[in-house]
Amino acid sequence: MKRQKGEYGYRNYRKMIQLCEILFGAAAIVIQLLARNFTDNQAAKNVLTLMAILSVLPTANVASPFLASLRYRTPGEEFHRKAAAFEPKGILLYDLVVTTKEQILPFDAVLVHPNGIFAYCPSEKTDVKKAEKTLNESMKAQKLDPSVRIIKDERHFFSRLAGLKPASEYEDDGSAEYAASVLKSMSM
Repeated sequence: MKRQKGEYGYRNYRKMIQLCEILFGAAAIVIQLLARNFTDNQAAKNVLTLMAILSVLPTANVASPFLASLRYRTPGEEFHRKAAAFEPKGILLYDLVVTTKEQILPFDAVLVHPNGIFAYCPSEKTDVKKAEKTLNESMKAQKLDPSVRIIKDERHFFSRLAGLKPASEYEDDGSAEYAASVLKSMSM
């Protein structure tokens, strides 16, 4: 079942796709190098070697984000049920791994609401102030209100979402959808 960025289960789905791409690339490289042994033509050997060398770069381009996001898994179904209860309050995104210059931010859930963007990041290594500053600057550059809040405690995250009014009670200017698409584009 195909998953889109921002849907529950995307991290695990994307890792499986990337793993298949890496295995395919590695197999292609090995086959090209082994094929050199079955020809006596030096020009053909050189072409096969060059093809194998050129195949390394696309495989490495897939392997790099795969290795960076390997330790981040989709949260359990219980978390998904808790978060899904807040879908009427705004646009709910799951499984985003947003990268900044200084850190990787694994957001298990993000609620894009007219009052702001509320992200749950369970990573202990996250410097919340620095990450919020960077993300707010990115939002400002996209002509959006800089209102990203990162919450590291799951209970606090859900209590914060419970205190929000449904998005339908606010005037829809399209900024929530745009902010959600900006967050998706920032995610691996």
